[in-house]
Amino acid sequence: MSVEALTAMQEKKKAIREQAHENRRQQENKEELSRAICEKFVALSAYSAAKTVMFYVDVRTEVRTRDYLATALTHGKKIVVPWCNTGGELKLFWLKSMEDLAIGMYKILEPKLELRNLADRQVPVTELDLVMVPGVAFTRDGARMGHGKGYYDKLLEHARADAPLVALAFECQLFPEIPTQSHDVFMDKIITEKATYEGRGRK
Repeated sequence: MSVEALTAMQEKKKAIREQAHENRRQQENKEELSRAICEKFVALSAYSAAKTVMFYVDVRTEVRTRDYLATALTHGKKIVVPWCNTGGELKLFWLKSMEDLAIGMYKILEPKLELRNLADRQVPVTELDLVMVPGVAFTRDGARMGHGKGYYDKLLEHARADAPLVALAFECQLFPEIPTQSHDVFMDKIITEKATYEGRGRK
């Protein structure tokens, strides 16, 4: 890709990211819609079949998952949440109780410092049977745009091929198209308050 094409793509991504953030900020009834979206997630047959499920913990104006986590912990599954280490890598933590979490950097709810590195609490990405994915913007066929740091792309490329990647989003985060590159990971499903869209998934 030429420098000009790359610059144009980055400009387009920046504009979509800004618009998606603004749309999300203005979204009304976030609590109510988030609960409905989380309930659609746990109603998936893939959720019923899964033993180990990753939930993200919401930040800022994302679809809120933290309130639903307590419910998920009663479902008899191994619930896993990601956290970011100082090297910028996402690590996976086995969440046994909401008491395991505390407010960390950037006011993000994270596993407590004294727990996150315990050997029995660390989970390899290959153990995940179902992966819940956050994002800033999406297309209905599963293209995803994050914050541009690539944390989730690096994690998701190691997920098992048979572990569905399911994004949660408000309908206002969907765009007709998003610039993508060969390394971008497409979602298997996107759940919004209005519909569940079938994504392209990983080829």
